[in-house]
Amino acid sequence: MVQLDSGAVAEGRVTRVTDFGAFIQFENGETGLVHISQIAHSFVRNIHDHVREGENIEVKVLGRDERGRLDLSIKELLEEPEEVPRPRAIGRQSPQFEAKLRSFMRDAKERTHGGGGSAAKKPAGGKRKK
Repeated sequence: MVQLDSGAVAEGRVTRVTDFGAFIQFENGETGLVHISQIAHSFVRNIHDHVREGENIEVKVLGRDERGRLDLSIKELLEEPEEVPRPRAIGRQSPQFEAKLRSFMRDAKERTHGGGGSAAKKPAGGKRKK
């Protein structure tokens, strides 16, 4: 039987999967949690895409929390990707687009702040003086 100390690698059965992680039970009866942040190196949107109830998985023991519960990781046993994908940079827009955008923003500011001129018209339908 494997001693479940910090740094140990052990196989356990997934007994429950929640939105925040997966509970793993070991042959000695102890149960631990693999938090969703410890599932994979990439962002995990849906934990069910990575683990399923009833499957046996290998995990690394990170330690125990203040209440003595096992804190586990799957990610620590996976090879770290060479390069983490980065978001693509948005290229510079055309000068015509930027000019139109500046004009739109200026007009919108005048309308919302009562900048005068034709943008600050009086409402129609009011009474006229004779």
